[in-house]
Amino acid sequence: MNRRPWLLGGVAGLVLCFLYAPIAWLAAVSFNDSRSLSRITGLSTRWYAELFADDRVLESLGLTLRLAAASAAVSTVIGTLAAFGLRRAFPGRGLWTLLLSLPLVVPEVVLGVALLGFCVKLAGVPLGFGALLAAHVAFSLSFVVVVVRSRVAGLDHRLEEAAADLGASPLVAFRTVTMPLVAPAVAAGAAFAFLLSFDDVVTSSYLTGVGSTTLPVFVYAQASKRGVSPEIVALSTLMVAASAALLVAGVLLAGRRARASTFVEPNRDE
Repeated sequence: MNRRPWLLGGVAGLVLCFLYAPIAWLAAVSFNDSRSLSRITGLSTRWYAELFADDRVLESLGLTLRLAAASAAVSTVIGTLAAFGLRRAFPGRGLWTLLLSLPLVVPEVVLGVALLGFCVKLAGVPLGFGALLAAHVAFSLSFVVVVVRSRVAGLDHRLEEAAADLGASPLVAFRTVTMPLVAPAVAAGAAFAFLLSFDDVVTSSYLTGVGSTTLPVFVYAQASKRGVSPEIVALSTLMVAASAALLVAGVLLAGRRARASTFVEPNRDE
């Protein structure tokens, strides 16, 4: 393989083309002056202008951002506490770990139906923001637990013991020693939870009520009724750009905090 680097580069190029060609086409068509999606006649931002003039889009965007922020905050707090709880040995820890990871493999259709029946029919939560928040926390929590727990499992307990020997209380040791070390994982988990909530269509479609349509559900409904229009293409492009920007920011922040934490971690080879 080393004698044929061009072959490896060609395969990598084909894979990248397969992954990103549809997104590149989406971005190119969103600036097309024509309403036709198959014939580019010139560059224009008219579809973005019409998009921001649509009150339904702005309302859906505001609801989606509020929902994603609330879901990420709740999921991050509960998921981080659960990850620290699973750090200690106790009877049934394996079962708790399995139960917390199970939503990762449950189909979203099944999860949506189950949450619709439980939240609305049994708990009496009306369709809308409350039901959507409960659903998004339910499927985002597992991702936060997995991400934070991988970092918590690698912590050196001798650092906390050293802080305690120097007179730090458990709360001070957690705030000044433990939390800075796990902060990159917590930030990554929060970013995952935000993006999962921001992009969700299947589960949200079951729990959306009157006046509480999220942006992905709005896009799906418009595309189903009227086909793929230039406005929907422009909106989809903005969603891809926002998701990519958040993901890149999260990766850069996690890398920066990880590099900073290496200055306080001991050399385990010594």
